[in-house]
Amino acid sequence: MSSRPLKVLVIGGGAAGFFGAIACAEAHPHAQVMLLEAGRQLLPKVRISGGGRCNVTHACFDPAVLTQYYPRGGKALRGAFTRFQPRDMIAWLDQHGVELKTEADGRMFPTTDDSETIVDCFIHAAKAAGVEIRTGVPVAEITRLDSGFEVALKSGQTLSCDRLLLTTGSSPQGYQLAKQLGHKVAPPVPSLFTFNVSDPRLHDLAGVSASSVRVRLRTSNDEQFEQSGPLLITHWGLSGPAVLKLSAWGARALHDSRYQGTLQINWLPQYKPEALREQLLAVKSQLPRKAIAPNCPVLLPRRLWERLIASAGITETTRWAELSNKALNQLLQELTQGSYTVKGKGAFKEEFVTCGGVSLKEVDFKTMESRCCPRLYLAGEILDIDGVTGGFNFQSAWTTAWLAGQAIG
Repeated sequence: MSSRPLKVLVIGGGAAGFFGAIACAEAHPHAQVMLLEAGRQLLPKVRISGGGRCNVTHACFDPAVLTQYYPRGGKALRGAFTRFQPRDMIAWLDQHGVELKTEADGRMFPTTDDSETIVDCFIHAAKAAGVEIRTGVPVAEITRLDSGFEVALKSGQTLSCDRLLLTTGSSPQGYQLAKQLGHKVAPPVPSLFTFNVSDPRLHDLAGVSASSVRVRLRTSNDEQFEQSGPLLITHWGLSGPAVLKLSAWGARALHDSRYQGTLQINWLPQYKPEALREQLLAVKSQLPRKAIAPNCPVLLPRRLWERLIASAGITETTRWAELSNKALNQLLQELTQGSYTVKGKGAFKEEFVTCGGVSLKEVDFKTMESRCCPRLYLAGEILDIDGVTGGFNFQSAWTTAWLAGQAIG
């Protein structure tokens, strides 16, 4: 047994860094764990996640299903999730006095609906486990030694350690440090964003949503992606789960096409085209004298229905009996294959997720140790892993950080 305690340095005080430091200190009480955060504030994304409520994880407990929510990294996480998954995170928080609740869409939040509950829990757990926390200490460079690492801070101070955990998220400085230590980094590009769409059919409809649509995106570089789910019309275009999922799966293709493309929307994917035609013809024979605009026979918000029929050339006073075959075909086209031009991307709240990071082939997912730099461990968003919205990005941070924490000591 070595006479001196193992020295562990964690660089990055976000979700993965904090949880990794705690996991290491709790599993290996004799290790000396120090957490370095460049900024003044700890856990910034945890504080703003879920509109300040903190969407901790997702109620999905089958690793095979869970991996399907990750446009990048799902395959590598498959084994990792068999060792630490949402159920384990829920249990860990429960042991540390935090209770979670599950919302209808599967997202999980603290019962307090306050992200400070999670922040306080982590800070308390870190201190209780003996983690030394330092803020406002940016790292300048890392040098590999035979026995570990020397970390030079921008202040001029140097620290040495036996093991290093790099959890700098999507910070360019973190990617730079990873490259210095021999890693390849896939260039980071935004993931999870809304679409800028300026179209007369959507004007003044901000706040209108459709509960289940199918969207197909063709980028200007001719790559295609398809997703389904709720859709929300906004002041600048389109948002909601269907669009956010498309933005995640198409992140790199959209970046390469400068966020230009065509979006085809099927507002009523629950109908087969012929069944929808029959439904409209049935209404035409049942309500011949009624105006089409106020009598919407399908599950769509009334204002959206009025906009789509106008786009098909049907006036406010047109009656069902007056619906020509040509207008019927145009209406079916609008309802199931309406085409919208995407002219850029918007933001998604204050959360910022990137696609890109350290190549997953260079990391051992049993331990999260680097394959190119022994005694270096990586966790969280610095890796080329990203999930769709709903607590999945946090879960990959908790899982990779926990595995690293167990292995480091």
